Amino acid sequence: MNLAFILDPLDGLKTYKDSSFAMLRAAQARGHVLFAVMREDLALRDGVVSAQAAPLTLTGTLADWYRAGPSETRPLADFDAVLMRQDPPFDTEYLYATHLLELAESQGARVFNRPQAVRDCNEKLATAQFPQFTPPTLVTRRAALIHAFLAEHRDIILKPLDAMGGASIFRVRVGDPNLNVIIETMTALESKTVMAQRFIPEIAQGDKRILLIAGEPVPYALARIPKPGETRGNLAAGGTGVAQPLSARDREIVAALGPQLKARGLFLVGLDVIGDWLTEINVTSPTGFQEITAQTGFDVAEMFVTALEKQVMGDA
Repeated sequence: MNLAFILDPLDGLKTYKDSSFAMLRAAQARGHVLFAVMREDLALRDGVVSAQAAPLTLTGTLADWYRAGPSETRPLADFDAVLMRQDPPFDTEYLYATHLLELAESQGARVFNRPQAVRDCNEKLATAQFPQFTPPTLVTRRAALIHAFLAEHRDIILKPLDAMGGASIFRVRVGDPNLNVIIETMTALESKTVMAQRFIPEIAQGDKRILLIAGEPVPYALARIPKPGETRGNLAAGGTGVAQPLSARDREIVAALGPQLKARGLFLVGLDVIGDWLTEINVTSPTGFQEITAQTGFDVAEMFVTALEKQVMGDA
């Protein structure tokens, strides 16, 4: 297969932990031809969605890890699969990219994850579609509602709807002297919507990332355990990733969500689960491949490429 990966700048990828790098390595090992595309090089001309695509070869090392050939303009429909792997924020430019990719789909391109599904699935708000698995949650821009929610639950988490990696997440408790300024800052004086959730003490045992590939779970979760004195378990916030088998509750959540998310065109999803509670549904660029593989021996990237092959050949 000819695979086009829409990536962040290649020189900035952290090959020792990046899941996109693991995908590239597994795909090349199976004989697939790789191309690198930058999101800014997507274009629409004369009704055709195309991109500047550079042939990509991995060297087998982690430092000087790739060789890129000369870029050439190619319609996205020319590739067997297009994989959108750029990190959030899901800003206006990201939104425009989903529109271009959706148009490319209408021209015959196979895009993973499906652009409309990514656009429709806010990674925080999407959990509201599965209330049986979520902790008490409030979404609002109104300070009075946040104060009332805190008064009820005594200990809550506040987070923006458009960030990643634990950025701008606050834990606040009744009596916090900084409460008003935190609310004012996060809501930009009630002009920006945020999410509040009841604090889940089981975060001490980790914020579990469960990977779904074509609706099927990787058999191990990556529990991201906060560093001392920290509430957030995100690896980007200094958490430590510990792979562990899925629990019975994890499998219950997966069994309910997996088929539905697959049907929407969400080929790769990262569910975040704290204790028994679903807190996020990550669809932009879920990660955790390398950490799980290194600790368990289960090759997540191999599972991903195998499922991708089956999906593309089945669509052909």
